[in-house]
Amino acid sequence: MQPLNRRQFLGSVTAGAAALSQLSARGADTPAAGPSTPVAKPAPSPGRKVKLGLIGCGWYGMVNVNAAFKAGGVEVLALCDVDSAHLEKSAADIEKLQGSRPKTFKLYEDMLTTPGLEAVIIGTQPHWHALQLIACVQRGLDVYCEKPLAYDIREGRAMVDAVAKSGRVVQIGLQRRQSPAYQAVKQFIADGQLGRVVQAEAQIHFTNGVLSAAPVPPPATLDWDLWCGPAPLIPYSPQVGHKNWRQEKTTGQGHLYDWGLHLIDAARMILGETSPKTVSATGGLFQLAGKITTPDTLTAQFEYARCPITWRHRMWGAEEHSPETNNGIFFYGEKGTVFVSDAKWSFTARGKNAERKTTEMKADLGLLHMVDFLDAVRTRKPASCSVEEGHLSTTAVKLAMIAYETGARLTWDGQTEQIIGNPAAAKLVQRAYRAPWQHPGKA
Repeated sequence: MQPLNRRQFLGSVTAGAAALSQLSARGADTPAAGPSTPVAKPAPSPGRKVKLGLIGCGWYGMVNVNAAFKAGGVEVLALCDVDSAHLEKSAADIEKLQGSRPKTFKLYEDMLTTPGLEAVIIGTQPHWHALQLIACVQRGLDVYCEKPLAYDIREGRAMVDAVAKSGRVVQIGLQRRQSPAYQAVKQFIADGQLGRVVQAEAQIHFTNGVLSAAPVPPPATLDWDLWCGPAPLIPYSPQVGHKNWRQEKTTGQGHLYDWGLHLIDAARMILGETSPKTVSATGGLFQLAGKITTPDTLTAQFEYARCPITWRHRMWGAEEHSPETNNGIFFYGEKGTVFVSDAKWSFTARGKNAERKTTEMKADLGLLHMVDFLDAVRTRKPASCSVEEGHLSTTAVKLAMIAYETGARLTWDGQTEQIIGNPAAAKLVQRAYRAPWQHPGKA
């Protein structure tokens, strides 16, 4: 991608701000929706209505539906969830708002046969994404799929290939690509104002909430076997239920895979990088052992062509000392240091007692990302975060988790998508599916 010149950049920021202002006037004050929170009132349609389906009616699936209603010009035809309580609540809320009740399904394969359906939001856990996205595009449906793109690297490759063959519009939920602050830093660096970038450091430190990890029977409304699906069938507990699966190794794969993916993707976007050459990682469970199954402390190093990108997280003792930088990316250059987070960025020039210049640039990133997707569906232009971009970023963080698990520094061939010189680590780019599900990738 060619960098924008300054005039183009300022024009795009102004246009984005104007669009955001119009969207805000149509209901951006409405809180994010969940199973027990009504979604926003539908906004006036900016064009023809896009007929939507939703797979996964829990917290973030409904956040995305809420964003679609804020954007306007949508009708939800169908919902799918393996928890009947989520399904009923979401259907009732949407019926009150749009005047018609979406059809409800337990199996996504059945939902995809709904007449008139043209686009699907996937809000399930990442171990389900590959099968669901591939099924959607094979039926000629456009897709907004939450991140991470996939659980393993071979799933991601199968998804990229399926989308390319289908020609459908796909948007991956890496919403920070819409951030005016991240876009401003991208332009600042492209203009040479930071000089040669020597290193980038991304981090998210916060105190993580945990629930009981003791096995208990699942709720009567939840088909737990189907929820686990192609992943291993593990005992149900509140800690690995609807929300806290993110810290479970067999489903969410931990904080880097969940939250860190956003910032690794943003750093790649800003630097114009594709695949890392080598990846290493070290960390462990030092505070939350016995409560979660992924590292509460982790440092990962990604060696890209332009410069290394380092990731760090702590899920305890995290944000008390310097909360202003607990979530964001540092770029260290020859001319100074940049720090950027979702809604602001700062630059400190080299030299003793240099003044720090900070700029706030707030925006509703989830709303802008959904607007971008719906516009792409209507115009047939590519969405801003393609499945290829989602695959590159998801592959990077998966490699870091493989490096952590094997204790090895991995060499990665981005062209052939192979780990070089480490057969044990190479086996982990694909996970065997639980029967009767079949992995869509090539071993």
